[in-house]
Amino acid sequence: MATKFENFLNSFDENAWYSTIESLLSDIHEVDRAATQIWFRFYPLSLFRYLESVEDKAAALHGFAMQGNYELKDQIDSSHHFLYGHRFWNAVKNVIIKRNDTFDGATDLTIEVKQIAQDVANETKSKVNLTTGISLVGLMTLVQVGLENFKNADGNINIEDKRSPNTIVAERAKDDSQGMFGFLKTVNKKYSVDWQDISGNGKFGIISDEDIATASAKDQSQNWKSKDDRCWEGVVPVECRSAACGTCWVGVLGGAEKLTAVSPREAKQMKVFGYNQPEGEHPFLRLSCQSKISGNVSIVIPPWNGVFGRKVYGVEDVELEPATTSAKKLRETIAEVVNSAN
Repeated sequence: MATKFENFLNSFDENAWYSTIESLLSDIHEVDRAATQIWFRFYPLSLFRYLESVEDKAAALHGFAMQGNYELKDQIDSSHHFLYGHRFWNAVKNVIIKRNDTFDGATDLTIEVKQIAQDVANETKSKVNLTTGISLVGLMTLVQVGLENFKNADGNINIEDKRSPNTIVAERAKDDSQGMFGFLKTVNKKYSVDWQDISGNGKFGIISDEDIATASAKDQSQNWKSKDDRCWEGVVPVECRSAACGTCWVGVLGGAEKLTAVSPREAKQMKVFGYNQPEGEHPFLRLSCQSKISGNVSIVIPPWNGVFGRKVYGVEDVELEPATTSAKKLRETIAEVVNSAN
C-alpha cells in the first residue's frame, strides 16, 4: 500500500513534472541542467504508467519493439550515472526516506523538491544547485520503483570523475586543437565525441560534418556487441541510418550547438518514437545518425530504445520518405549466407 508521500508524488502527471523541472532550471548548476532533463526522457513517466496499465505487458513491449533495459527498478542506483549529482545519491535516498516518514500533506511539488535539495545539500555540505537535479531524479525514481525497492537498493555507486562541476562544464565546451595551422583548414577538421553509458565512458574521433553514428561505427577498439546486443557497429546502437528506427537516440550533455539543426524528418520521427525531443534547432535529445558535428560534443547513450509515441502519447501517423533497408537486417542476412556456406 502506497504511503501518503507516494500518493502525493503520484498525483502529478508527466507534464506537471516537466513544468516543475522548467521552473527549477535556473536553480540547477549547468553541469546537470541538460542531464536532468535528459534523464526524465530516458525514464518517461507516461511510458511507465502505460505499461503498468496494460493487461498484456509482454505484448505491449513487443509492439513497441523495445530493446535493452528500460526498467528503472533494475537500475535504481545507476540510472543517473551521467549526472554530477550522482555522487550525492545515497544522501538523496536518505533524505527522501526520512521525508516519506514525516510527510503529512502538501500541495506544491516545486516546494517539496526545493526542500529535499536543501536537506541533501546540508547533509553533504555542498551547494543546493548541485543537489536539485539529482533530488528531482530521486523523487521520480521513488514514483516508478516504490518505497520498498527504493529503500532496499544496495546504494553502490561508482564515482570515477573527480573533476569539479565548473571544470566539467568548461571541458565540454572545448574543441580539440587543430594544430598550429588548424585555422587554415576548411574540411576534415578532427574532433572528439565523449560518450557515457550505464557501463562506462570513453571517446572516439570524428571529422567535421560527419554524423555521430558513422564516426561511432569506425571505432573498433573493443567488441561493443559483447557488452550490448544493440551495438552492432560501435558504442552507439544503430540499425538504419535514416531516422527510421530510433535506435541511435542519445542525450547531448554538451555541445548541442555544434550539431546540425534538427531536420523536419528527425523532429517528426522523434515524436513517433516517443522520445519527447523539445522544440528548437539544437535540443538535448538527438538521433546520432542525423547529427553532424562542427566541434566536440559530449553524449550519454540510453540503455534502451523503442517506438511508443503513437500508443503512449497519441502521436498521429506522419508521412515520411521511405527508409532504407535496416542495416541490422542486412547484417543478419549476410551472416545467414556466410553460415549456410560454411
